[in-house]
Amino acid sequence: MKNKYLIILMFIIFSVFSIKSQILLEADGPGNTYELINSVFAPNGGNVVETPDCAHPEFGRHIVEVWDADLQKYVFEFYLHVTPDNDRCINFDRQRVEIKTYEPSPDNLKGISGETVIYKWLFKIPAGFQPSSNFTHLHQIKPVGGDEDTPIFALTARKGNPNKLELNYYESSNQSAIKLKTIYLSWLENSWVEVTEKIKIDSVTGTYFISIKRVGDNSLLLSYENNKLLTIRPDNNFIRPKWGIYRSLLSSQNLRDESVRFADFSIEEVHSTNLNNQVLESTKFFFFNDSKNKKLKVNFNLNEPSDVTFSCMLLNGQAVKEFSSYNNLPAGDHQAQLDLGNMSAGIYLLNMKTSFGIISKKLLIQP
Repeated sequence: MKNKYLIILMFIIFSVFSIKSQILLEADGPGNTYELINSVFAPNGGNVVETPDCAHPEFGRHIVEVWDADLQKYVFEFYLHVTPDNDRCINFDRQRVEIKTYEPSPDNLKGISGETVIYKWLFKIPAGFQPSSNFTHLHQIKPVGGDEDTPIFALTARKGNPNKLELNYYESSNQSAIKLKTIYLSWLENSWVEVTEKIKIDSVTGTYFISIKRVGDNSLLLSYENNKLLTIRPDNNFIRPKWGIYRSLLSSQNLRDESVRFADFSIEEVHSTNLNNQVLESTKFFFFNDSKNKKLKVNFNLNEPSDVTFSCMLLNGQAVKEFSSYNNLPAGDHQAQLDLGNMSAGIYLLNMKTSFGIISKKLLIQP
């Protein structure tokens, strides 16, 4: 065909993309570890790896991929040394080696109000792990924008008699941590554990669930659920996860060089509840190409009033283009014109995000 752009509607994807969007980060073998992490958590460019490499370059990278005999596959190993490691050569009373999602990450890696996000991962701490008496965070849910100085949730190892693992909650940066759950740290030592964390994001009545199970025997080590928590602060833009070791150096005499293994990081957005599914499934949109103006005309119908945003991404979840948003649209028929610009030939997902979920249709752009 002579047309430069030929858009072919292939099929609607409800089972994966209209209800869920999942991203998985798995180790694939030694070398290019930072590049692998960034390709998944920052596919549009940028760096989501925070390490003390600048202070300790002779050690090499502080996150590597190693073979794990228990899981029989490659995993990520995070290293911290009492000296000379610090916090990115910025802070010297603490030190960190962490990975995260952040502002430039695609939208499906950032949790905004109204969404439900599920995080899953595996980790293993060594026998005799020595946490700080101040804090040693192994996982954080951090807010971005506004009141962002402290995490909202944190899994914190803490020195004591005996050592503990705490699930801590910070309603604001001005308030002390509230211990939601505490278990013995020894229960986790030298064993792979699986963590599932589910968060309905709301600044008043959010829902939070977390469980930690031992992989070897599936025994439940920690479980907590609350449906009346603030899970994003009112002035935050979004929440994001962090994993690794982030610890205080104020009592460094109690610390030792440590390494913690992580595997199979999963971020999954659940965009709609069962009630909303009925509305979502009755919402329709279709499109056709205007090759002369390189526009995509989209006709869509809303059964309920909603904000609507269109975006395009690759099948691996990498964001490609976000189009204009339409606010406070009434129920009924609507039309949008989307500028394809200079998008390359290939297979994409065109997403229509509404207040009650996301519908995705696969499209093919041919030269």
